[in-house]
Amino acid sequence: MLLMELIGIFIVVLIIVYTYYKYVLFNFWRKRGVFYVEPIVPTGNIGALVTKKVSIGGFFHDIYVKYKEHRAIGIYTFFKPNLVIADPDLIREVLTKEFKNFHDRGMFCNDKVDPLSGHLFLLPGKKWRNLRVKLTPTFTSGKIKQMFVNLKMCGEEFVESLESIAQTGDSIEIKDWFARYTTDIIMSTAFGVKSNCMKEGDNEFRYWGKKILEVHPFWIALSVFTPQVLDFFSIPINNQGATKFLTEIFRDNVEYRKTHNIVKHDFMNLLIQLMEKDYIEPDNMKDVVDKSSTMNRLILLEAVAQAFVFFVAGFETSSTTATFCLYELAQQQDLQDKLRKEIDEILKKHGELTYNAVNEMTYLHKIVNEAMRKYPPVPILNRICTEEINLPTTNIHISKGMLITIPLLGLHRDPSIYPDPDRFDPERFNEDKIAARHPYAYLPFGEGPRICIGSRFAYMQTKVGLISLLSKFKFKVDPRTSTPLIFDQNTFILTVKGGIYLIIEPR
Repeated sequence: MLLMELIGIFIVVLIIVYTYYKYVLFNFWRKRGVFYVEPIVPTGNIGALVTKKVSIGGFFHDIYVKYKEHRAIGIYTFFKPNLVIADPDLIREVLTKEFKNFHDRGMFCNDKVDPLSGHLFLLPGKKWRNLRVKLTPTFTSGKIKQMFVNLKMCGEEFVESLESIAQTGDSIEIKDWFARYTTDIIMSTAFGVKSNCMKEGDNEFRYWGKKILEVHPFWIALSVFTPQVLDFFSIPINNQGATKFLTEIFRDNVEYRKTHNIVKHDFMNLLIQLMEKDYIEPDNMKDVVDKSSTMNRLILLEAVAQAFVFFVAGFETSSTTATFCLYELAQQQDLQDKLRKEIDEILKKHGELTYNAVNEMTYLHKIVNEAMRKYPPVPILNRICTEEINLPTTNIHISKGMLITIPLLGLHRDPSIYPDPDRFDPERFNEDKIAARHPYAYLPFGEGPRICIGSRFAYMQTKVGLISLLSKFKFKVDPRTSTPLIFDQNTFILTVKGGIYLIIEPR
């Protein structure tokens, strides 16, 4: 009898919850007269996402393709309304013109529950603004020029590690190799350690790098769209083993440098300056530094969080971009030969690989840009409304707390903007072609005040890796690589399922 009563109560609760979702929560866009995609209880429109049927980039790409003529599309991510912006003019409003109303990402950020989430990419409001001011001098061309020796050394080790494989004409999974290369760079510049991932592909640095990215799509969806759930239950999103590992490495190396008065031209040194002085010494000593800043110096965990995001963003997005570059060049040998010719000529002119030599390689820059056009590493941009506003040129009123998603993968593959979008064509980034396009139709690093602070460094380490390999080797596609490429549904970063295998040969 009791069991029947419990079943009855359970059924009644389900009916009430369903009714509340269907006629209250899911009535938001209908009541406001905004075009929307019909949701399903209880996941809204993201059921395919949380059940791993589609990647997050592919999900929003499909929405863009189907409904872009509406300019703004209402969807539901779990129980929350989310506005997908599919028009470059509206994207400019959100990212730049009305930035004061959309200055936060609205993603999970709780430095008490998850210390490493308190970094520049996720921090909201004044915390973000204060830290952005502090970190902006970190990625000047002068600072990156000082770090160039690290990049060059890792590039040379990259070549040495592949020489024996090239002699046999075997194939390699190129994404893993590029991840080892970028991990070595970031661990050296941000954590002050030599990680030796080139020689030891399965060491602890690669292990924790992979662990950080092993997050189930359900938790990714919660952290991106409903972080309040994680906050309420005090659930961290970052792997706690990786948090402990990286924090200990950072702390130990900071103490070692202080004890032995070691100063290096790297990111860790700049973070130490922020911990000790609250400002970064300028490239040019004539530049004025406000030493009377009232902002607090960084504490250890805040510094670790910045090194952490530099690590995650730096090793994964750059290795992904470089991988797609080589994949496309392996498919089009004429483009590979053209780029190799540019590399040879400029290296001969400079006598060796230098910072200025990299910046002179204009065709290489087009190659990297086209790879990020076709395969944006971060396939969506997120914002949250921080102050209610009527979205300009629309009849849409956006209330405080409203989530905004910009589907970059869809935008970058729009045939009305990029004719024959699946074709890899670096000439799309000739000056006249760029000038003819809407400036907000290409956003691999975002745009506006929250544009990626590390874009210069990302370009540089990606290019150094490509130059190092293409100056010594030729690449062809291995039959094991799936055609067309299938994106992994388990990752936030745009990644290929099963990897990309390329045959490597000496020149």
